[in-house]
Amino acid sequence: MPRRVPLPQPADLTDGADEIDLAAVAEIVAATPDPAASLIALLQRVQSHYGYLPEPVVTEIARLTRIPGSQIYGVITFYAQFSTEPSGRHKVCVCKGTACHVRGGRGVLRAVENRLGIEPGATSDDMLFSLDTAACLGACSLAPVMTVDGQYYGKLTPGRVESTLEPSLAERGHDGDH
Repeated sequence: MPRRVPLPQPADLTDGADEIDLAAVAEIVAATPDPAASLIALLQRVQSHYGYLPEPVVTEIARLTRIPGSQIYGVITFYAQFSTEPSGRHKVCVCKGTACHVRGGRGVLRAVENRLGIEPGATSDDMLFSLDTAACLGACSLAPVMTVDGQYYGKLTPGRVESTLEPSLAERGHDGDH
């Protein structure tokens, strides 16, 4: 029988469950030939499954691989791609690079903040959105730029933010108020 551990944080995104089934960790670890040599890839697969790396999951990875938890946390905290906090179903990132800044990126960021009701680094209460910024998204010719779930949207204006976010906002199930 799979071991279940109560979540110390808000419910994960898999149906509002209040527990994490650690069986998936065992499956992912078992499918990794040399976990110590491929720790980053292992953590990527685990995070892809859970949406983030909660403490009980990291503890289970350490137990199964015999890699010290401190070493695992060292990797998790070094690489920005990993998160130990739940994030929204939709990840929005607004570029703050020079080209975006010069072409109105600050106004785009303010429009996103106002529309989602959160600031950079935060997740909406309904767990639908996480907002971040980046020093550069590498699409300067399309400035100002933002990504939504990895999809690039360029030549934005504050007025185009609403239509860009509209498909994701529809999941809120009402007229989009936050």
